[in-house]
Amino acid sequence: MLISYRRFRRNYLRPTLLFLFFVFLIDAIRLVRYRPDTYRTRPSEAHRRSDDGTLVNTTVFIASVHRNTEEILRTAWTGAVLELVDYFGPENVYFSAIESGSQDESKTALLELQTLLDLKGVANTITLGQTVWEQLEEIETRPPPETRVPTWIWNVAEAQWELRRIPYLARVRNQAMEPLKELESNGKTFDKVLWLNDVVFDTEDVVTLFNTRNERYAAACSMDYKHAPLYYDTFALRDDMGLKTISQYWPWFQSPTSRAAAERNAPIRVTSCWNGIVVFDSAPFYANPPLKFRGIDDSLADLHLEGSECCLIHADNYLTSEKGVWLNPNVRVGYSVDAYRQVRKNHFPSPFWAVLGAWINRAKSARITIQTQLEARVVSKRLEQWQAETPDGDRPRYEPGAACLINEMQIMWENGWKHL
Repeated sequence: MLISYRRFRRNYLRPTLLFLFFVFLIDAIRLVRYRPDTYRTRPSEAHRRSDDGTLVNTTVFIASVHRNTEEILRTAWTGAVLELVDYFGPENVYFSAIESGSQDESKTALLELQTLLDLKGVANTITLGQTVWEQLEEIETRPPPETRVPTWIWNVAEAQWELRRIPYLARVRNQAMEPLKELESNGKTFDKVLWLNDVVFDTEDVVTLFNTRNERYAAACSMDYKHAPLYYDTFALRDDMGLKTISQYWPWFQSPTSRAAAERNAPIRVTSCWNGIVVFDSAPFYANPPLKFRGIDDSLADLHLEGSECCLIHADNYLTSEKGVWLNPNVRVGYSVDAYRQVRKNHFPSPFWAVLGAWINRAKSARITIQTQLEARVVSKRLEQWQAETPDGDRPRYEPGAACLINEMQIMWENGWKHL
């Protein structure tokens, strides 16, 4: 038996392991060698030119929502916004920000930014919303058990109503967009709507994002990182087939088309994205009725479903089918200065993470595919139930953002939010 094992090891096991090692080595070399090289647009190249060769400046409505963002405001964000304003020109920019419920000095930091914008002659609206105590009071001021109020959902375990998180966020985002319509009534419109999360970025990032596909898009998004090399915003990102990503490691996607584009560092057609920074063609926000952020219907959320307002906005956008939503992997932003430094490289990911990430995605692919199918089946059954329960006399129920739906229920809770 011993001789037989030694013979097996010498004649079969060692050659097999050696062969597998060389296969892995060749694959690793290929992955490292063909890592995508980042393409960025220098700001000097970005202005459009008219037929006579004169520069045509892009007009931009910048919107953001803030809560406990003092540190990023003071270390990077404020300076980046001011540089962006200088690039586009103060007369071509409107800045709108909403703050609510912060426990740090975000309100003070935003007022300091407003002073600097005023000195540059940048039109702006910065609204300081609720204090943390006022926010808590709103969350805890529940309707009576027998009364249904929009955007509140019944918590069976606690026998009380809870304020839904997504409609709350949608409401705040819509508040940030209100000046856009007011300015239109005064004859002022904008080419682009730019949403900025509390991320570290620079002007080159934004210019590169604007130039995605030569500006042929309904919306274009960056990639965001909190702990590189794992991307952050899994809630809103869906590939071109409407599927969640395999993992947070590059090249991310289940769809072969989306994954192939990621491997080339080309713009990636997706169903939905947000991921730190997103730019929209402004036309849908001027439509009648205008494009707005929303949550799913309360009656659908009752079935333990939820969808991000940052995903639903694309489902509701009439330009999505015409121009598409695109993820630009050349634009990478971070939720801290350190994270930004790690991803702001010509070659990303690193050789180590290019190899490991590819193998993690391969290893998880089958399991994630099964999980996706199981969750899709649960969501589909609940969506069909909701449609079947359309009240008599009402129009048939329809949710255009079916790809956004997940098997979750999210509520506002104390100084944050939680799942039910």
